Amino acid sequence: MSVDISIIIPYLNEEDNTAFLVDSLSRFFKENRHINYEVILVDDGSTDNSSEAFETLLNKSGIDYKIIILAKNYGSHIALRSGITNSSGEWMMFLPADLQDPLELSTLLHTNAKKGFDIVFASRNTTSAGIFEKTFSKMYANLMRKFVYKKFPENGFDIVMFNQKVQAKLNQNIEANSSIFLQILTLGYKQSFITYDKTTRKHGKSKWTLSKKIKLLVDSFVAFSYAPIRFVSLIGMLFFMVGICWTIYISGRKLLYNDIAAGWPALTSILLLGFGITNISLGIIAEYLWRTLDASRARPVFIIDKIIEHKKEQ
Repeated sequence: MSVDISIIIPYLNEEDNTAFLVDSLSRFFKENRHINYEVILVDDGSTDNSSEAFETLLNKSGIDYKIIILAKNYGSHIALRSGITNSSGEWMMFLPADLQDPLELSTLLHTNAKKGFDIVFASRNTTSAGIFEKTFSKMYANLMRKFVYKKFPENGFDIVMFNQKVQAKLNQNIEANSSIFLQILTLGYKQSFITYDKTTRKHGKSKWTLSKKIKLLVDSFVAFSYAPIRFVSLIGMLFFMVGICWTIYISGRKLLYNDIAAGWPALTSILLLGFGITNISLGIIAEYLWRTLDASRARPVFIIDKIIEHKKEQ
């Protein structure tokens, strides 16, 4: 029997959440027997017994599944890419292991996609996140809308469903140090959005740390926008113009009034400011150069240690 929807679920140290997730999946699939689901769990370098717990519980549930165990922790976006390469469904979607995004989204997205869309995003309507998380999410969405993609959802998104045509393009271009969501969004194709309310996490602790948020912000800009390089150019032009104006001013002042006294404080300030701007500019350029070098090496973006698979007998 062909698979209608492959649900890709990356996880990292979610042992406390395994029973809740498997029980929720089992109940949901029984209520939606008209859709043939495949569950693809991606272990992103867990150090606990998450994979063993998932395997035991899933075997009892009778759910078709694959558990992809990566060789190390690569990050959730790379984990999702490994899931895409091993999906066999007509449609694929992402889902976090904490189920803050309800399973019912799969049927809503699927219904919308069958209207003739290749990609359907689920944009957050409300969220239970704290003030810091909401502020970061809002800032990120605004920056993406301004510098990367004008149609980026105002409230951001975590869930997306796409067909095999999109899957083929993603598998042809597996990018490291990038955003899988922005790559899908900027592919084009026929797209649609739905909205939903994000719920609170039931078990465990979120692995979405500040350092990962900052990395996503940098990856999104460097991989999908020339804005940082343009910023360097504008800063250089601005300081060049200021330098010319300052040179004209002090030269004229010296010739007309001869009241400009030599002093190290002004020189020190100019040097500190100039070197600061230079180092920031070099850092941005180096970020692009490093990523170009990393891509030119053509090393595998992820390494799969093993795949555990189970399918019901037909």
